[in-house]
Amino acid sequence: MKYPIGIQNFEDLRRNGYAYVDKTQFVYKLADEGKYYFLSRPRRFGKSLFLSTLEAYFQGKKELFEGLKIMDMEKNWTARPVIRLDMSRGGATVVELCAYLNRIFAKYEKEYGIQTIEGDSLGNRFDAIITTAYEQTGQQVAILIDEYDAPLLHSWKTPDHEGCTAVYRSVFAILKADDEYEKFVFITGITKFTQISLFS
Repeated sequence: MKYPIGIQNFEDLRRNGYAYVDKTQFVYKLADEGKYYFLSRPRRFGKSLFLSTLEAYFQGKKELFEGLKIMDMEKNWTARPVIRLDMSRGGATVVELCAYLNRIFAKYEKEYGIQTIEGDSLGNRFDAIITTAYEQTGQQVAILIDEYDAPLLHSWKTPDHEGCTAVYRSVFAILKADDEYEKFVFITGITKFTQISLFS
């Protein structure tokens, strides 16, 4: 038996025969019963692997779940657009944060054939990605944000902190504005919202 030490990708884990502790009943329960979730856990508690599992589920990759508990629960596998952000790659400065968001948004803009307007805000670009994904597929979007608080923690008590917070306000306020286009929003972090929130 192969143990998945350091592996955070559900598809890789399943296709290559690694041992897996079946948590897929929780995937179904979360998707079936709610829409917005925030999970705060310390690093190395399996958050990224769980996000990868959610990603595969919402992409409708039924074959990866053969033999797992969710197969007894889910009867209508639906492929949905998934937008996944890994904010641990956002750095500790406004420049690094904007560079990451520019890069990841450009990837989704290319995927959905969105023409970027020069000088457009990151918030407007995020909005266009969500709404276009919905319009092109006819399916509400799943949005997965890993370690949302990483740039805020890394910039804490530095001159860049207020700037990073302003970027967050612009970008993540879209999650509320685009509610009708969203099926599921799952955010992980390593601090409580009361300590460092999205908007404080």
